[in-house]
Amino acid sequence: MASGRTERSSRKGLWTVHGDGRVVGAGDVVAPDERLSWPATIGIGAQHVVAMFGATFLVPLLTGFPPATTLFFSAVGTLLFLVVTGGRLPSYLGSSFAFIAPITAVQTVHGDPTPEEMALGLGGVLVTGAVLALVGLLVHVAGSRWIDLVMPPVVTGTIVALIGFNLAPAAWNNVQLAPVTAVVTIVSILLVTVLFKGLLGRLSILVGVLVGYATALVRGEVELDAVRDAAWIGLPDLSTPSFDVNVLGLFVPVVLVLVAENVGHVKSVASMTGRDLDPVTGRALMADGLATVLAGSGGGSGTTTYAENIGVMAATRVYSTAAYLVAGLFGLVLSMSPKFGELIATIPAGVLGGAATVLYGMIGMLGARIWVQHRVDFSDPVNLNTAAVALVIGIANFTLVIGEMTFEGIALGSFATLVVYHGMRLIAWLRGTGQESASPASVPGGDEVRGRGGAEG
Repeated sequence: MASGRTERSSRKGLWTVHGDGRVVGAGDVVAPDERLSWPATIGIGAQHVVAMFGATFLVPLLTGFPPATTLFFSAVGTLLFLVVTGGRLPSYLGSSFAFIAPITAVQTVHGDPTPEEMALGLGGVLVTGAVLALVGLLVHVAGSRWIDLVMPPVVTGTIVALIGFNLAPAAWNNVQLAPVTAVVTIVSILLVTVLFKGLLGRLSILVGVLVGYATALVRGEVELDAVRDAAWIGLPDLSTPSFDVNVLGLFVPVVLVLVAENVGHVKSVASMTGRDLDPVTGRALMADGLATVLAGSGGGSGTTTYAENIGVMAATRVYSTAAYLVAGLFGLVLSMSPKFGELIATIPAGVLGGAATVLYGMIGMLGARIWVQHRVDFSDPVNLNTAAVALVIGIANFTLVIGEMTFEGIALGSFATLVVYHGMRLIAWLRGTGQESASPASVPGGDEVRGRGGAEG
């Protein structure tokens, strides 16, 4: 197929124009280094921005960060990602839900977080990004196989699952403030998912939020004074981070999730385009890390590659990084409208609680999806106990206080996942008691790495 695309393409600027630039032929794929005509590319780029809207804006709304600032750093991060990866990997960097739990854990008061709490949360985001960038550098130099060894599917799936389920009480806190609106939002999301095909079905979160918002308007739950008073054009609000070693432990597990998400994204795009993108894995991790550092330094939410945009690419078969250049510029322009940011900030608690109920559950089940995709064998007691112990720790929010440092469910659960899996696997191999003890592949992660195929995203 690659040779066919070359014969039907022509070079115009930085990207090769695919075919006539207007139509994607049956069975064809528009590769990352190709593009359609600029009008078509602009349309697809705008579509990518719409796809990430619902989930990306929920993170700042749930954590108290300014939505316009989050959009600004999301757009800047996307453009930075394209530069660092040399335009070889299509991706939009939206808000990562993995940051919600540690940020809300820092915010110990009810209502709007204080500036001090906001600053501590940003410090955690920045440090997480720096660690991720260092991991990316290591992967770039040493290769990515060690990630598979340290984080086989049973480990990554468990960590993703426990983060989602740990967030369940936060969803309930918002739902109980406006249960009718929350139920309408949940039902709308579910119905849109099954009633519509194509892009509209993929935008069920966004559509559900809009229906819930309309319901909240009718019920008098929305205040629009700030929207009326806001300017049409202006720079987003910026904030500075602060650091406290006592809370940084809450953010450490997020690095593991971001690694899994980025590696999954690379594998997913490689599978759909038929290209070997393993050499760009380190660059992808570094780019997301640097984008998260920028966000944490200025008041935005930490970033990650977005499954919603993978869905758009799968539906259109257009993987052109030119479309993501457009998407990044489109998001940048929208972030320069304070009125737009204030409008997003008016989304009431009932809508947030309804959407969060679905999204947090999805995060938890994405962990289970990783297990299923990679055929994790839970008849193996090592795998079973790894997930069992860690999930209970995360869901119950076990808490450990050491001096002035506090470690809660996600941090303890993630740590337990790694220790239980690798500790049990090593002992079983040494003692010859494991199900696969006769094979050298039973060394921590070995068997599952061989069976690891698709992507989490």
